[in-house]
This record gives sequence, C-alpha cells and structure tokens, in this order.
Amino acid sequence: MINIKSIIPGGKWPNWRQWTRLLKVLPSRERWLTRGLILVVIISIILLIVNLYLDKTQTEPQPGGQYTEGLLGQPRFINPALAQTNDTDRDLVQLVYSSLFKYDHQGALISDLARKYEISEDGLNYEITLKKDIFWHDGELLTTDDVIFTIQIIQNSEYKSPLRNNWQGVTVEKIDDFNLRFKLNNIYAPFLHNLTVSIMPKHLWAGISAQNFPLAQYNLQPVGSGPYQFKELNQNKEGQIESIKLIRNENFYQPAFIEKITLKFYNNQLDLINAYQKRQIDGISFLSAINQSKLTNNLNIHQISLPIYYAVFFNQTESKALSDKTVRLALAYATNKEEIIEKILQNQGRIVDSPLLPGWLGHSSETDIYDFALDHAQNILEQADWKDLNEDGLREKTINQEEVNLEITLLTTDWPELEQIAQLLKEQWEKIGARVNIETTDVTTIQQDFIRPRQYQALLFGEVLGADPDPFAFWHSSQKKDPGLNLALYQNKKVDKLLQEARQTMDQSARIDKYTEFQKLLIEDAPAVFLYSPTYLYPVNKKIKRINIEKLAIPSQRFSQIENWYIKTNRVWK
Repeated sequence: MINIKSIIPGGKWPNWRQWTRLLKVLPSRERWLTRGLILVVIISIILLIVNLYLDKTQTEPQPGGQYTEGLLGQPRFINPALAQTNDTDRDLVQLVYSSLFKYDHQGALISDLARKYEISEDGLNYEITLKKDIFWHDGELLTTDDVIFTIQIIQNSEYKSPLRNNWQGVTVEKIDDFNLRFKLNNIYAPFLHNLTVSIMPKHLWAGISAQNFPLAQYNLQPVGSGPYQFKELNQNKEGQIESIKLIRNENFYQPAFIEKITLKFYNNQLDLINAYQKRQIDGISFLSAINQSKLTNNLNIHQISLPIYYAVFFNQTESKALSDKTVRLALAYATNKEEIIEKILQNQGRIVDSPLLPGWLGHSSETDIYDFALDHAQNILEQADWKDLNEDGLREKTINQEEVNLEITLLTTDWPELEQIAQLLKEQWEKIGARVNIETTDVTTIQQDFIRPRQYQALLFGEVLGADPDPFAFWHSSQKKDPGLNLALYQNKKVDKLLQEARQTMDQSARIDKYTEFQKLLIEDAPAVFLYSPTYLYPVNKKIKRINIEKLAIPSQRFSQIENWYIKTNRVWK
C-alpha cells in the first residue's frame, strides 16, 4: 500500500494542487483503483441525493395533456332527453352534462349537482338542495328551474323521450332557486337512481318546440354544465361526423386534469383496433373478447362488471314444444355455459343462473341451478314421452292429438359473439334430440319486427338491469306487451306480488328477502335459460392514470369521474 505522505516533498499532507496530481504519480494499478473508488463515491452521492429527493417528495397530477377515444357509431342526439337509445350519444352526454347524482367506481350513488337530500318518512317526497356555484358552459347560473324544465320535457309525450316511463307518477316542485321537491304517487325504492338523468339548460331549450326538438343545433353542439365543454365538430365530405373535440370546463366544481378530449367515430370494431395500432386514438370505448389478441401497444385493458346478462327467453305462445316445462328444463340442463365462456368469451365473463346478478343488489345463491347434465336432459324428455320414434335425431310428442316436433327457431342479433353463441347452443341442444333453426338480423329489426309484436319462439338477447336492479319491467306480467320488457311473456301471480311489494319497500333487507323468493319461483318455472354476464373490456393507453373502475351501471358511466383522470404529473415536497 502506498503511503501518500512518503511521495510528497516534506512529508506533509497534500494540498489541493498536489491532490490533482495524485493520479499522475501513482503506479498504474493503484491509479485505476483510485479512479474506481472516486467513481463509486460520486455514484453513491448521486444515488443518496436522488433517494432523499424521492423520499421527501411525491408525484401529483397536473393539468394538461390530451386524450383521444374511438367510439363505435355516430352521434345524433347529445341531449339528455333523447340520448338513451344510442351509446355514442350517452358517452357524450356523460362528458358534457351534469346530473343531480352520478356513480362512483363501485357503481354506488354519489353527489354531482346535489349538495344534500332528504327523504320523507313515508318515502314519497325527496327534497334536493343544489350546489350554488354551478354554471352552464355559456356562463349562466344553473338553478332548480333547469332541473324542473328537464323533467317536464322528459314527461311530455310530445318530446318522445325514452326516459318517459321512468317519470310517470312524479311531480316536481320548486321551493327556491336551489331547493326543489320530487313528489311520488307511490313509493319507489330505487327512485334516487332516476336522478342520475343529466340536466338541460332551460334558457337555451325553452323556446324550441317539440317538433323542432330533435332538429335543434344543440343536439350536436351541446351546452352543458359537466367537466368538458363542446369545442368543435368535424365532418367528412359525405356529412358523417368524424370527430368531436371537447375542452376542460374551467368552472366545473372539480376541474378535470386532462385538458382536451377528442372523440373519433368508426363504423366497426376492426377499424377501431387499426386506429389504435396506428396511434390515432388512445382508447377504445368497448372491446369484444374475441378481439383481445388483435390489440397491443402499451395499454391497460380494464375489466369492468356491468349489471347485464344474456339469456334465451322462451315465448311459449309461439311454440307448443316450449310450452312444455319439461322441454324448457331439458334445454337448461343441455346448456354447457362453461363452454360458452371459454370458447366464445375467451373467459371474459361469468356464468349466470338467475335474473339478478352476483355482486349486485338482490342476488341470492339460495336458488336452484340447472347444472350441465346431458344424460339427465335426455332422461326427463324420455319420461315425458318426447321420443325419437323414427330415429331421425328429432324427438316428437303427441299433444292434443297433434304430433309436435321438438323444433325451435332461435332468434338473435347479427353481433358476432351472439351469432357464435347461437351456433354453439344449436350444437348443444341437438345432442338431446332437438332441431334448432337460427335466425339473425340487426338489432333495430329485432326490436321493431320481433320484440315489439313478440313474434319469436326463442330469443337470445341481453337485459340491462341498472345499478339498483328493479326486475319489475322484465318479469311482471303487466310488462308482457310492448313497451314492457318481459321478453318471456312470463306470468305468475306470486311473482307479480313480490315484485310490486319489493319496489315499494324502503327497507333494504325486506326488499332482498322478496327478491330471493322471486328468484326461487321464477327459476322453478324455467321461462328462460340464463347464460352469462359479459365482462366489459375497456382498453386505454397506459399514459392515462387513475382509471379505477370496478362496476358500472351502463358503459357511458366510465366517464362519471373523468375529472380524476390525469396524464401530466409533477413532484412536490411532502
């Protein structure tokens, strides 16, 4: 080991100039060792400073950045009273408008425009107090007059709002500019969820007649009070809308972090996927499970639970075979739901055995489950005299002196997943001696030509229950005809009574007890084969932070707390 003092004249401790000459006088080996030591010391000091900085600071979201999302379809009515039949319209309404209440990431109600509320002891009166610092995008103050105007527009049959049925038997009264009262003719336990409807500006819409209502410029150039406000609309030469640009509403009660939102519109999902791969968009409004593998490039695919299920609804009035409960039970036992989940949904969904879903209000696990049991399905058909006497693979039975074939026409939409599921059901059901004919068409035709007149034998279709699922519209006998949604034309007096009482019970435990009994009775009657609830897949580029969504009532509510999303960050001292 070299003694530094021994190589310095006079044997004194070296000064700064002598230190700088040290490497020149050291032997080669010690010179490299010293250089290495110096480097280690410098790196250690830098790391110490960096770690100290990171320990004493934290990242915080900062305003700025742009987000571009691709949507399927075209906007028509960015208008709270008309938007409910178009997902694209609902998405835009969620961004541009506000409502009295909205949903958090768990699908629970939280305040939006409402500052507080009270419910009377009899459950018939709801008093709402508005926040006082809410302004429309044009600078006008939002008051109870706007809320009352919106509800009255929805209730007026001349305006043809799809929400009208939700507001029958409700009167709204002004107390003052920031307090109002909703009065119900009958108790309706889920009523607060009605108050998630977005509010329209009276000062802009009041002079527009019902006839001109769907033609008004505000349908495509909306003025709302939500976190984002309309900036511009771009169309191609054919008049199709290509994009709508929104900017942050600086006067929102909790201003959003992301500065600009652009929504681009596409005709099909493959176009959406290609646009993402080319970095033309940062997110896609919805991704089918069968297309997951086609999407790459620095993204998070958020898996979200929705209160939606798909089932095959049996119309017994259109099929003598399906009017036999044994046939309906046999079809249930012959349905391999796990195969549907694995083959068609790529495991992005869960099996459903009930009209109310696990994880949502009212679901009960205390009901019968028709597990996949092919042999049992065949046995109960044999015992009920459904036999294949001529060995052609099709069972028959004599009913009222008429030979009835076990033949079913299965109707569904031309959505690729449902077409594949229908084909798989055909394969499964034909193994027990049924003949299945598949019909597919677009959803509009199904709704107008088949569902409204109830002209189908078996319908593979979905039902959206809502955050507080009230199954009345789907299973009460009064809803068998259009515009009711009782697709199985189901009728059971005990079920009717339970559903009526449940929606008029403010006691949550009592409601759940009634829904439990309802499920038991309905599943025993087998008016449908419940299949699955799909996982909602929402792919977004990783640059978008704080998307924390677990449950949604409907897909458009993914934007319910978009003001919390961010792109830009900065470090600040703790």
